[in-house]
Amino acid sequence: MNDVRENQAPETIMEEEEINLLELLQVIVRRKRFIASLCSAVAVVAVIYSLTLPNIYSASAKILPPQKESGGGLSALLGQAGALAGLAGGSFGLGGGADLYIGILKSRSVADAIIKKLDLARELKTKTPDETRNALQGMVKVQAGKDGIITITADNKDPRRAAQLANAFVEELGRRSVELNLSRAGTERVFLEKRLDVVKGDLKRAEDDLKAFQERNKAFKVDAQATATIEGVAKLKAEIVAREVQLASLKSYQTEENPEVRAVEAALAKLRGQMGAMTGDGRSGDGILSAGSVPSLGLQYVRLMREVKTQEAIFEQLTKQYEVAKLSEAKDSSSLQVLDEAVVPQKKSKPKRALIVILATVTAFFVSIFTVFLQEYFAKMGEEDRARWNEIKRHLAFSRSRSA
Repeated sequence: MNDVRENQAPETIMEEEEINLLELLQVIVRRKRFIASLCSAVAVVAVIYSLTLPNIYSASAKILPPQKESGGGLSALLGQAGALAGLAGGSFGLGGGADLYIGILKSRSVADAIIKKLDLARELKTKTPDETRNALQGMVKVQAGKDGIITITADNKDPRRAAQLANAFVEELGRRSVELNLSRAGTERVFLEKRLDVVKGDLKRAEDDLKAFQERNKAFKVDAQATATIEGVAKLKAEIVAREVQLASLKSYQTEENPEVRAVEAALAKLRGQMGAMTGDGRSGDGILSAGSVPSLGLQYVRLMREVKTQEAIFEQLTKQYEVAKLSEAKDSSSLQVLDEAVVPQKKSKPKRALIVILATVTAFFVSIFTVFLQEYFAKMGEEDRARWNEIKRHLAFSRSRSA
């Protein structure tokens, strides 16, 4: 048979293919009423169904997440804060980008706040909190564009309710982000406040001891070299104390494995190494290089002066950082920039009734074409194939009877 087809001219083969296509077209034309009837019936059903669907209105609000703090007087103040600048440098706003704020918007706490504020459980007629949250999740869509702008889209049958729902999410996000930011800033401020009280007491005692020594010994003084050494050691100890305060504050809300904690620990170890190099043995911490050549009274004076200078340097560092922490707490740096508030939509967003009818009709057309071809095949089925088909139907009927 193949040899016969190979020996046929190309014109004959093309003629056979054309005949086959005409046969298919003939089947479609012969059963056009069935096709038209099915498509018309599906179109009517689709129209009726689409008309029963309620109109859904969509309201959208757009927000810009807070940008990281840069430049200005605040950066200058951080620069003056010395080693402790890193303590508050990361506190100005959450600064985690759009993904962080999308995560907050999708959190359970935000959803519960919206549900309670708008009394959605009664409106949605849900039985459990989980059902209400799931229903709310289906009504609100949150996404971020490539430009970082977050869009909150709320769907509802009532256009006013849709706008109210989108704006409620914006308000709750702003409140929650400020709350999270201020809780961290407040923790740092309280920590520094307590440390400052201790340093004030230490500074007063050091000053009183130096004053008493000078009164007993007629305002004894040492040479300029010893004074310079004292000031250098005092500054270094102030840096060490500053790092220790920073480390203690970080550990109050971070784990030991946090990269920022490890970085501060490394910096603290380096400073302690420098102190050890200055003292010579790394244990005494006096920092008096010429202790052997200083008379007994001079040595006492140097130690008292060193303590005063050290406490003054620590007090200065902590005071600057305390002001930064207060500014961080007072400054609403995490406030969101609302680009577009949600307004009451004038037109429905869905259902798209025309699209529903068109898709249903097109689907019905292809299904009807397949059906008429299948009917034509069964009508022209040979005796052998018909016997096989009857056997298949008997097996299927037997299987259904056994399962029943």
